[in-house]
Amino acid sequence: MEEILQYFPNLTDTQKAQFAALEGLYKDWNAKINVISRKDIDELYTRHVLHSLGIAKVMEFVPGAIVLDVGTGGGFPGIPLAILFPETNFYLVDVIAKKIKVVQEVAAGLGLKNVRAEQKRAETINEEFDFIVSRAVTNMPDFVKWVRGKVKKDQQHALPNGILYLKGGDLTEELAVFQKVTIYNLPDYFAGEFFETKKVVHLAMKYK
Repeated sequence: MEEILQYFPNLTDTQKAQFAALEGLYKDWNAKINVISRKDIDELYTRHVLHSLGIAKVMEFVPGAIVLDVGTGGGFPGIPLAILFPETNFYLVDVIAKKIKVVQEVAAGLGLKNVRAEQKRAETINEEFDFIVSRAVTNMPDFVKWVRGKVKKDQQHALPNGILYLKGGDLTEELAVFQKVTIYNLPDYFAGEFFETKKVVHLAMKYK
């Protein structure tokens, strides 16, 4: 929690309470339905919560915006972002039912009204979103195929509508085919060895 407050000092009391509650909720649910490795659950705030919030250092979602989280797993990056942006709507999807069960229970336990979670493949979603977020579920060319045609036409953010993707390592080859791509290095925002090679990739996508 100290790390969260260090990098996000302007949280409301409600947000502080919600972030503080994450550890207990995830440990409880992880004991029932294993969605996070034992090593990672002990580093929950660094490896999952703060990592997810790297997107918030790049983009401040506006009230009323709609964000799709593809392959959310146990709820990352969607749940931490939903806490930070309570007036933005988040739709979390994953193909694995037990993971969505955990997401739904954690969201309910936190009292999050801006989260809906469903077991669903991204390709089958017939909605439009301001942004599509994810945490390294596949390579970027394949991910783009999954979410093509799901980006809104109307712009209301500082960055063009599209994908905000958490990735690590050398992405030169993977991103070579894309022109409208910007890489934000997380060490510019967060200290610590875990973030040394971590990035947020913004890829602007055309409407339809």
